[in-house]
Amino acid sequence: MGVLPDQLPWWIAGPLLGLLVVALFTISNQPLGASGAYIQTVKTIRRDTDSVSWRAFYFVGIFLGGGLATILGPGIELRRGYSALHAAGWSEATIMIVILLGAIVMGYGARVAGGCTSGHGICGTAQRSPASWAATATFMAAAVAVTFLLTSFTGLGDVVPAVAK
Repeated sequence: MGVLPDQLPWWIAGPLLGLLVVALFTISNQPLGASGAYIQTVKTIRRDTDSVSWRAFYFVGIFLGGGLATILGPGIELRRGYSALHAAGWSEATIMIVILLGAIVMGYGARVAGGCTSGHGICGTAQRSPASWAATATFMAAAVAVTFLLTSFTGLGDVVPAVAK
């Protein structure tokens, strides 16, 4: 349909996200985090007494919002985002193993850190939580280190600019 733009400018999306975080804390004293919403969705399904059931709507809304944006946006474009790895000669099986291992490490890290990147980086740092500042610094440093290693040892630094064009 092409109703929505391809991407909101950062200067619109960032302040809106900040206002949403502040509003959510003001109204419900709850953080806006994806892993927290997932945990609350599971608790709601289990009918645990300490569940915050409205957060299940947030979790489901992530998927529904993505679907709606696909319908109202420029349409469905199937892409995996790993064309640079293909261009560097990585096999489909190797890419899938790396993705699986990355997902396991991310899930483990979110569990150990007590939250995900959005929960710590957006909400925890806004609350001035020392643990969230440490977690955010850690995953940002890890992202920079992994990017450096991938570009240094795989030659992807030469491929990425060509693919991005």
